[in-house]
Amino acid sequence: MGDLSDAPPIEIRTRQELWNRIRQSWHAHGRQVTRPGFKAVVVHAFGQWRMSVRPRFLRVFLSGIYWMLYRRCCAIYGIELPYTVRLGERVVFEHQKGIVIHGNASIGDDSIIRHGVTLGNRYLNRPYDAPVLGSRVNVGAGAVILGAVTLGDGVQVGANAVVLDDVPAGATVTGPKATIR
Repeated sequence: MGDLSDAPPIEIRTRQELWNRIRQSWHAHGRQVTRPGFKAVVVHAFGQWRMSVRPRFLRVFLSGIYWMLYRRCCAIYGIELPYTVRLGERVVFEHQKGIVIHGNASIGDDSIIRHGVTLGNRYLNRPYDAPVLGSRVNVGAGAVILGAVTLGDGVQVGANAVVLDDVPAGATVTGPKATIR
């Protein structure tokens, strides 16, 4: 087990914040409630909100509901988005299937994640290292971003790119061994 002091802070504490996040996500996903990306973000927001619920017995009940919904998103939609991810506002999961986000990852506002994307750790002996994406990052299908790397604001990641190093703001990375252009 990792040190709990390293866990990301809960960003959604009140029902009002929960509904605001859901409303923003609904707008970002084209006002379509049926989109799998929207459902995954709603489950993520619910997961964060339930951690602030008191009393404890109610939180335990809500946790059971959260884990059932989370597993459903993983199994049916192929979007693995744990509640511990720092998720910005209006993040869009453009397509479903094969999206895996590390629990310590951070995704900035107005970013787009497409199918087959992996944000994960790079080394087994450093399990809590995770990518940090800035705002307005556009991640192409099949891209892999590994380790404690930071992608600046406005970065474009091409399809099937493998990103292992930091990327400055506004850059474009492409290729199986990502290069900065």
